[in-house]
Amino acid sequence: MERPGMRWGKLFDDLEGQLEQELEAEEVDLRAEEERLRLGRLSLRDRLLALHRDPACDAVTLQLADHRVSVRPVSIGKDWLSGDLVDGTARGLQCIVPLASIDAVIVDRKQVRLSLVPQPEEDGSRLSARLGLAFVLRDLCRRRRAVELVTASGIIVGTIDRVGRDHLDLAEHPIGVARRESAVLQYRVLPFERLVYLRLS
Repeated sequence: MERPGMRWGKLFDDLEGQLEQELEAEEVDLRAEEERLRLGRLSLRDRLLALHRDPACDAVTLQLADHRVSVRPVSIGKDWLSGDLVDGTARGLQCIVPLASIDAVIVDRKQVRLSLVPQPEEDGSRLSARLGLAFVLRDLCRRRRAVELVTASGIIVGTIDRVGRDHLDLAEHPIGVARRESAVLQYRVLPFERLVYLRLS
């Protein structure tokens, strides 16, 4: 015959086991909810930054309107990324891509996983993370650098004359020709939203 003390001990052991299981299940649910919240806060920029920071990811393939380009990111700003084009047709070219012009990032299974890896908080002193597209375009304007603007309606070659808040002025001239008044074919005011990406040789 079982003694009363033994029954109580067994009961408490059972209760303790159930409580442990419930606490573990609650912990698993809490971790899953935290992960859902973290994923819900991820931006496209966050995912591109995770790919950029991972040494296993050499380049990302971007679908930009009817263009598909492979880019080895160098910098990722507030609303743009810059990098080297690694397409077979565009050797040695650099590009600047507005994040708003990205229709899709084409990734494999491994890159999907890499893009979701939690990243350390960005250092607020990183200048490129705070700079917007207009600032980068103003720098190109100041340097008088010839550019190829790829837009939804075609490729435009020239030199950026000035940059507004949401647009730029381009003096169109033949590629390989310095921007002189006599070489300018026409002037074009282009809204940023029409810019697919920009190529620099």
